[in-house]
Amino acid sequence: MTRILVVEDNADLAYGLRNNLEIEGYQVDVAEDGPEGMAKARRNPPDVMILDLMLPGADGFRVLKTLRDEGAGFPVLILTARGEETDKVRGLKLGADDYVTKPFGVLELLARVEALLRRAHPGGNGTKESREVFRFGEVEVDTATRTVTKAGREVTLAPKEYDLLLALFKRQGAVASRIDLMTQVWGYSAAVLSRTVDTHIAELRRKLENGSPEPKHILTVRKIGYRLQS
Repeated sequence: MTRILVVEDNADLAYGLRNNLEIEGYQVDVAEDGPEGMAKARRNPPDVMILDLMLPGADGFRVLKTLRDEGAGFPVLILTARGEETDKVRGLKLGADDYVTKPFGVLELLARVEALLRRAHPGGNGTKESREVFRFGEVEVDTATRTVTKAGREVTLAPKEYDLLLALFKRQGAVASRIDLMTQVWGYSAAVLSRTVDTHIAELRRKLENGSPEPKHILTVRKIGYRLQS
């Protein structure tokens, strides 16, 4: 059974999330603060974590950064009551895969969770993705194991960073618009933060091209989008 870990200190909201997720057939665990959320995620990694940013003990940013630094690869959906774009961008840069701003509709949240699960488990429909290894510069990507190495050393990518890199590769050098990338990688385009793609591209460049101001492989096509050059 698919497991969801909800890290939320508002007891009423946590109760409502748990009920609605369980109605959809998910197994749900709840943590009331940051340290408890990290402990539960380490002990039994969930299929998806729903993480509030405003938490006692350790806020959601710290929880997210700590788990990603430790190598946790499960998708994370952040909940924020803040409307400021900078907080959402910060969460995405720390490794979050998506966000929902409070107040939110239950149907919207369930759709986001389902989209994250589809991306995290692309073979869940019974099909099996063929193995492929591709390279550009010093970077090598093994699609069977979702392993990325640079100059022989493994590079840890957040799930959406990997999916974005793969989406660019599948274009075989052709330009992909931001809308195309949002639709393909995040599963929808309407409610995604406009800077989401740009933020993830910046992280890929930082990890795979040393943050060079003149990247050689992950290229910007002005006013359109991005393309990957081998």
